[in-house]
Amino acid sequence: MRRLPVYLLLDTSGSMSGEPIEAVKNGVQILVSTLRQDPYALETAYLSVIAFDSNARQLVPLTELSAFQTPSINASGTTALGDALALLAAQIEIEVEKTTAEVKGDWKPLIFIMTDGVPTDDWARGLEKLQKVRTGIIVACAAGQGANTAILKQITEVVVQLDTADSNTIKAFFKWVSASVSTGSQKIDQGQKEVSGLNDLPPPPPEVNVVL
Repeated sequence: MRRLPVYLLLDTSGSMSGEPIEAVKNGVQILVSTLRQDPYALETAYLSVIAFDSNARQLVPLTELSAFQTPSINASGTTALGDALALLAAQIEIEVEKTTAEVKGDWKPLIFIMTDGVPTDDWARGLEKLQKVRTGIIVACAAGQGANTAILKQITEVVVQLDTADSNTIKAFFKWVSASVSTGSQKIDQGQKEVSGLNDLPPPPPEVNVVL
């Protein structure tokens, strides 16, 4: 069965502590419970969580929705986004099955990056590694005013911004992510092409502003 890999890259740096990080934990739970109610997603979507603060680590390897358990997420340290992009590239190489002459591999991974700050490491080097692997759409979310949308724009064309990193806006973002994953699963199920840009996704809610 061809899977639809979904990677969440979550900023867990010190500035996320308090309400934002709690909202992210709830957001992941909302995402998973929403997708579990979608027969298309349940069949094809697999989810992984990578957290980054002073370094990056994969909290949950690519896991089917029915078996996914929300990891414990705590906020501390700096913002090693480059490290996270490099780790993402490495995990895609390991976890996502490639298409060969004999077998149709997995679908292109959907990637959602959420950060509230400016990278404190060499993000360009991480991006270089990520550009060498096959990915589907990458959505970068700037949570609040402290995030640098210009840097995110260099990582992906699809950048959205939340005016504040509070529980309502973060919850709205995760609901949109779940709707986007559902759309991706459904398109695949109906034999349409994969999600390749913002136009293929459901329109974002008012809390989620598209950065042009």
